[in-house]
Amino acid sequence: MPARILLVEDNEMNRDMLSRRLVRRGYTVRVAVDGQDGLDQVHAQSPDLVLLDMDLPVIDGWEVARRLKAAPQTRGIPIIALTAHAMVGDRDRALEAGCDDYDIKPVELPRLLGKIEALVGGTAS
Repeated sequence: MPARILLVEDNEMNRDMLSRRLVRRGYTVRVAVDGQDGLDQVHAQSPDLVLLDMDLPVIDGWEVARRLKAAPQTRGIPIIALTAHAMVGDRDRALEAGCDDYDIKPVELPRLLGKIEALVGGTAS
């Protein structure tokens, strides 16, 4: 069974491009357009992994990560932060918020796939 990924991304072009590329790699992908939508979908769908933009409307990704890791029912779901923030300390900030890994935008698919596979236990297909 393919890994189920929730992509929480407010930018339509980024969301569409990344979701299409992940589906082509064999993943099942759902999308959320803001932080609240992301939280709601995690609770409704229980994905295997969350790709989380950190600059989201309604509730930002930092707070989404904190809430997911604070709740017993969602604590074990791996989160990869996706952000254009590539400054010193941003990776540590994402990990402190509860993210399991961190990747910068623009996304380099091979690098991101390696991180996804490391967290969900193997390749899709």
